Amino acid sequence: MTQYPSAQRLDIVEDIHGHRVADPYRWLEDPDSAETGEWRAAQDGLFHKIMDALPGRDALRARLLELLGAGSVGAPVWRGERRFFTRRSADQEHPVLHTVDPDGSERVLVDPMALDPAGTTTLDGWQPDKEGRLLAYKVSTGGDEESLLYVIDVATGDRVEGPIDRARYSSVAWLPGGEAYYYTRRLPAQDVPPGEEQYHRRVYLHRVGTEPDTHDVLVFGADMDKTNYYGVGVSRDGRWLTISASQGTAPRNDLWIADLTSSSPEAPALRSVQEGIDASTGIHVGRDGRAYVFTDRDAPRSRLCVADPSDLSYGTWRDLLPQDPEAVLTDFAILDGLERPVLLAGWTRHAISEITVHDLASGERLGTVPTPGLGSIGGIVERPEGGHEAWFGYTDHVTPSAVLRYDARTGETTPWASAPGTVDVPEIETRQVAYTSRDGTEVRMLVASRPGLTGPRPAILYGYGGFNISLTPSYSASILAWVEAGGVYAVANLRGGSEEGEQWHRAGMRDRKQNVFDDFHAAAEKLIADGLTTPAQLAISGGSNGGLLVGAALTQRPDLYRAVVCSAPLLDMVRYERFGLGQTWNDEYGTADDPEEFGWLIGYSPYHHVHPGTAYPAVLFTTFGSDTRVDPLHARKMCAALQHATTSEAPILLRDEPEVGHAARSVTRSADLTADTLTFLLAQCGPLPGPEGPPSSGTAGDRWHRSDSPGGSLRDQVLASREPAFGRDRDH
Repeated sequence: MTQYPSAQRLDIVEDIHGHRVADPYRWLEDPDSAETGEWRAAQDGLFHKIMDALPGRDALRARLLELLGAGSVGAPVWRGERRFFTRRSADQEHPVLHTVDPDGSERVLVDPMALDPAGTTTLDGWQPDKEGRLLAYKVSTGGDEESLLYVIDVATGDRVEGPIDRARYSSVAWLPGGEAYYYTRRLPAQDVPPGEEQYHRRVYLHRVGTEPDTHDVLVFGADMDKTNYYGVGVSRDGRWLTISASQGTAPRNDLWIADLTSSSPEAPALRSVQEGIDASTGIHVGRDGRAYVFTDRDAPRSRLCVADPSDLSYGTWRDLLPQDPEAVLTDFAILDGLERPVLLAGWTRHAISEITVHDLASGERLGTVPTPGLGSIGGIVERPEGGHEAWFGYTDHVTPSAVLRYDARTGETTPWASAPGTVDVPEIETRQVAYTSRDGTEVRMLVASRPGLTGPRPAILYGYGGFNISLTPSYSASILAWVEAGGVYAVANLRGGSEEGEQWHRAGMRDRKQNVFDDFHAAAEKLIADGLTTPAQLAISGGSNGGLLVGAALTQRPDLYRAVVCSAPLLDMVRYERFGLGQTWNDEYGTADDPEEFGWLIGYSPYHHVHPGTAYPAVLFTTFGSDTRVDPLHARKMCAALQHATTSEAPILLRDEPEVGHAARSVTRSADLTADTLTFLLAQCGPLPGPEGPPSSGTAGDRWHRSDSPGGSLRDQVLASREPAFGRDRDH
């Protein structure tokens, strides 16, 4: 048996709504205590003692770096003849923001490594003004996601203003002329109750070059819920301002619009579009003067309506793209530089992306936009001033991020930009498999393996199942390396995600969270029944909300899994709201303050379902020192509980990494983490049958995301932080 570090068990038992709830490792919630420090140091020593003795890690890391060397490229954002885009070449640690001038010359605007050679600074978001003369961008350091907002002059690269702090998850909506923008900012820490420093956002109008603390004009958000997130948008012509508000990560928002020609930017006369409605809705006012209403109201797979922005009462909305019975509407773009203007619509059908073409006036379907294969598209981008072209990102399991251009005059799709690196991608075969969950619901998963291999072999099952996030095909060094070495890699599209629309999401949240775990167990059983793996060869992996998923899976079915990678997880669901951004997630999970909802949480909370005398699978917890979303205390407490309880010889280990946070990280650190997790899984589930070496845990190595669920998705999208997905300024 592994000799684990000593961890005192306290006799803490609380009565919560009539339930006796034990919490023997509460002392591990304090990261700064001497006792916690000693325990963490001992865990680090144990991790290295076991992991450093395992073979193959260096070869695995080298292969991961080769595959990550493909780099990445983002779709262009146009301002007249100037375009902005991100690209990461093979030798770069982070994506770099570039611009191409009207004369065709290319320049770097923001390079995170130039700002911080240590590689701990990340580019969190960016937004050019409507003329392309100024650029607002956000960076954070050490993984804390505490974005600092700057503005630079695009022509010279000189800083115009900044940093403006407390701009985490802020969208930026420029007014024409570049003299001012709307954005969101938290109140100063001294102005809010202790422990609520991450909440209390407001919408402000900021004039470039002025001192924000003294000159910003409060526009919206006073006396509203402290967990609210706000999205702001300004139409291309500067006439229409939209503001959306969502309570934490709730799948609904309130929405207002103001005509800035009849009220001042400092005091916009906001009119309600929807309030207190259980739906997500956003508005884009087009160049034709129509309001395009993207909504899941009465349409859980979403629909696109049109209306007059001067009267957006619900009864005036007219369907342009009605809800599809199978596909989920995800995006749209308007190409009006044609004799017959058209609308492009992005969809996912059972997690696979497609684009259709429609008449802009009537919505009549005219055709499809060709795509390279069964993969994922990023946001569809048009020129703000109109035209006949659109650009979109594309990726699948063997295709690094690329940008394609669609010409509506010819109907052709052509390559626009490919990932800059050259890699030898292994041949893999991906199948979409349908299976039946415990309650009879049909669920799907994507299963990747090398062609021709037969018989059971080591497999990784990855899942997320929450916050309306879809897991769609994407290039992943970890998946490729594992499959190349002979393993099976499966990604399950569980309830709680958005693969089948908002109803699919809601079927896996709150009192229905157990559906997610049942879907995951059923996926594992399907892989075994199909002869692809066995319980002795099956590993599971998940991060953040996916860490909660695998935490519940290992406590509910310890017999079904051989090894677990549990990354940045939520595990103590009784106390999760007290830490990090927990209070923003209680619409997803429920709150322990409510007796009924507490019953949901305690029913599956992994930390509270660790039972002494159980043979648990091998577990590797990975935590990140600067994680300000999900506090590492969850993994510490669960690790101590499992080490105390298990009767198995399978190791329970903790990998604690400083100076990184919940999301974006450098390529080198990604390769290090993935090499460790896959080496651990290989030691437990191997050997792999292939001639090559192994690979990773399901974190898409070169992906970064910005969503305010506790975790992220595999989609290669640059989301406008936590502003509601439909309320973004489409000038971006």
